[in-house]
Amino acid sequence: MLLSIVMPVYNEKPYLRRIVDRVQAIDLTGWERQLIIVDDGSDDGGEAIMDQLAGGHGLEGAGKPFERPVTLIRHRRNKGKGAALRSGLAAAVGDAVLIQDADLEYDPADYPALLEPIAQGRAMVVYGSRFLHGRAGAPPHQWLANRLLSLCASALFGQRLSDMETCYKAFDRRALAGLELTANGFEVEPELTAKVLRRGLRIHETPISYQGRRARHGKKIRWTDAFKALAMLLRCRFNIKV
Repeated sequence: MLLSIVMPVYNEKPYLRRIVDRVQAIDLTGWERQLIIVDDGSDDGGEAIMDQLAGGHGLEGAGKPFERPVTLIRHRRNKGKGAALRSGLAAAVGDAVLIQDADLEYDPADYPALLEPIAQGRAMVVYGSRFLHGRAGAPPHQWLANRLLSLCASALFGQRLSDMETCYKAFDRRALAGLELTANGFEVEPELTAKVLRRGLRIHETPISYQGRRARHGKKIRWTDAFKALAMLLRCRFNIKV
């Protein structure tokens, strides 16, 4: 089976080589992989690193080439995570699709747990939850905002979720077929959740590890994005056009 991994990137120069190296190195028995990096208008010097990664060079730059190729898609200007995901999903050809942030908050070692329910036909959508067994490594304000948004999504769409805002979302390709995403920013997370649930698909949650970072370390989501996420949930639930 083929797994497409979509990685949106915006100004993540310090982490790029390490996260791509981890994604490429993880043992996924039974799966080939297609890694799609979407450079969403980076201007921190990471563009050259992404060129090298697409050329097959891993952690050591011009060192041992990757055995697995990397596809690079480039936005001329920053459009937002949602826009980057749309570009990456359009290029994905795998039997399953998984979203990976371009930092070190999420560990690719969790891929097997995310993919197993899909490979076994037990689920078409799997979310890696940071909060099934506590607060993981999330700062208190981030945990609280996520819990409130997850509770809102649960109430609006009829399935209890512990971590709607998780990056680690994995899909059977059929779950995404014809799914029209419109969000350009971080509100793509609630949009994905809402539109999957409106299709009548259940979201299977599995616990994952997490090492949260703060704004001073490059985290880009802000407290104002919580209001945008709530607005997106309401628009999707009540078919409000904007």
